[in-house]
Amino acid sequence: MTQLSVNVNKIAVLRNSRGGDEPSVLQAARTCIESGAQGITVHPRPDLRHIRPRDVLQLAELCHGRVEYNIEGNPFAPPRGAYPGLLELVRATHPAQVTLVPDGDAQLTSDHGFALPGDIVKLQPLVAALRAHAGRVSVFVDAGATDFTALAGIGVARIEIYTGPYAEACIAGDCSDALDACVHTAQAAHAAGLMVNAGHDLDQRNLLLLRTAIPNLAEVSIGHALIGEALYAGLAPTVRAYLVLLRD
Repeated sequence: MTQLSVNVNKIAVLRNSRGGDEPSVLQAARTCIESGAQGITVHPRPDLRHIRPRDVLQLAELCHGRVEYNIEGNPFAPPRGAYPGLLELVRATHPAQVTLVPDGDAQLTSDHGFALPGDIVKLQPLVAALRAHAGRVSVFVDAGATDFTALAGIGVARIEIYTGPYAEACIAGDCSDALDACVHTAQAAHAAGLMVNAGHDLDQRNLLLLRTAIPNLAEVSIGHALIGEALYAGLAPTVRAYLVLLRD
């Protein structure tokens, strides 16, 4: 079964819009876990637009011994103000997985993967440092990328396929080419000894097709659509609906 890791960033966006602690990121994550989700994902940004360092620490305690904890972030972004940097957050929490994403303040959301193999030299020392404090390292890549030998060689265990273009193609009505790109990337990763995750704009309409096309898909990280759907159906039922789509 493909594992579901729920990204709770959007809960933090809503909370931050009014200040205070409501809605509770911690309670939302607890509800997801109690509903069967196998993981919780957060993506703290240096500008603190949603998840904050305190959230990262509290969620780590909640997840410990119960589900996998996945921290996403840009390894090249230096500490800034209250943001201590990705490495420091990982060192403090020892997550099951850290996912490296090349995003910046100007990006509304993650919109591309690393340039491979060009970024390998810069990634290598950071991957080594992160592996000392995390269960494994995953790297965000574009659908269509196939050169993963060097990535595996520096100790990366997984890739996460950026599925934004696939989701957009599904909305447009013809996702065959975009799906093929995801499949080719998954096949190349498996050939290099890497496991495959996927994430970005996945929802209940497009998930099953992707899951069927990539039978060895290890994990999907879903936040924006899942939280949006939960506004109508409730958080627990929505998590359970995703789990049905991900069963073998």
